[in-house]
Amino acid sequence: MSDPTNPFEMLMQQAQAMAKAFNPALESFSPKGFESLWPTMPKDMMEMAFGKGISKDGLDAKTRLLLTLAGLTMQGAQNETGFRMTVRHALEAGATKDEIAETVAQMSMFAGIPAMTKGMQLAREVMDDKEDKTK
Repeated sequence: MSDPTNPFEMLMQQAQAMAKAFNPALESFSPKGFESLWPTMPKDMMEMAFGKGISKDGLDAKTRLLLTLAGLTMQGAQNETGFRMTVRHALEAGATKDEIAETVAQMSMFAGIPAMTKGMQLAREVMDDKEDKTK
């Protein structure tokens, strides 16, 4: 037990070796590439599934997605794929870039500056990517 290797690093190395053995193409797998396979849900569908389609007096899809974004920020923005997809869907549901930034920034009071900074970085990636695609 004199091996100073971090157990988490060993686990990751074993998982990478196993993935490479199963399918060599998995060695270069990127979660961000996987995200692009999931289409952005249209706003009307989001409203039906997550918004006022369930409760006419309830929260709309945009508000629900901003709350989800706040929760993901509170968790330290560690679920990067989920965070980026939530930003993408919030934009589709009608949230502005300022509303998204304000939602993430508000969480700095509760989750801390590092969580907010990571959330802002992830949100900016999505918003910049969306701008690039519209040009």
